Amino acid sequence: MSPALRNNVRVFGSGERVMMFAHGYGCDQTMWRYVVPHFQDRFRIVLFDHVGAGASHIFAYSPTKYGTLDGYAQDLVEIAEELDLSDVILVGHSVSAMIGALACVKAPTRFGKLVMVGPSPRYIDDDAYRGGFSETQIAELLDFLSINYQGWAVATAPVIMGNPDRPELGIELTDSFCRADPDIAKDFARVTFMSDNREDLPRVAVPTLVLQSSEDIIAPIEVGEYVRDHIPNSQFVLLEATGHCPNLSAPDEVVRAIRAFV
Repeated sequence: MSPALRNNVRVFGSGERVMMFAHGYGCDQTMWRYVVPHFQDRFRIVLFDHVGAGASHIFAYSPTKYGTLDGYAQDLVEIAEELDLSDVILVGHSVSAMIGALACVKAPTRFGKLVMVGPSPRYIDDDAYRGGFSETQIAELLDFLSINYQGWAVATAPVIMGNPDRPELGIELTDSFCRADPDIAKDFARVTFMSDNREDLPRVAVPTLVLQSSEDIIAPIEVGEYVRDHIPNSQFVLLEATGHCPNLSAPDEVVRAIRAFV
């Protein structure tokens, strides 16, 4: 199966340079719908769904391949290769920020710049490193998710989204979580929250923009600063936006930051 079919790839827009947008956990490519229109007149846009999300082909899922974030990064490289892309501006949200970093390490000629929205190389606290969660908290999260995925989604998505004064955002993220294939989502959650990609950060050789929400229960400010400090050619922007999905809650601010970078 071709990568374009496997990952429900869509290509549109104008311009010589390409922007590829990678969605976060429990989401799909529609999560970029408020951001992409601001760039499609100047750039060719590539959207896709991770296997198990959106309109991807779930039969392409392999627990072996997708047992680490590296398998998802390989998909990005394969999409770029099939479309014969180079010097791509890769925009990744949440776990896809790190997936994007791994893709840039794998294929630096395919990807020329990286935008990381709410990245975290490790979610679990470790000695002096603060990821935001204890091992016990992550274990409890994964246990709840494995026992009752729908219940976990309903309880957790609004907290991840933040912005309690705008409940429609939490409802949208909940609905997105519930649309994902539950078995793959359970595996992907374990891969996401148990990952430790801190040693990969210094290997990212492309110019990188780290976008960090001012309040984010999934990726605290210290995590964004850690990413900035460990990727050699990177810059850090602290957004006024709150919550883990500023691409939905504050798209105009995200657009301004990306425009200044690209």
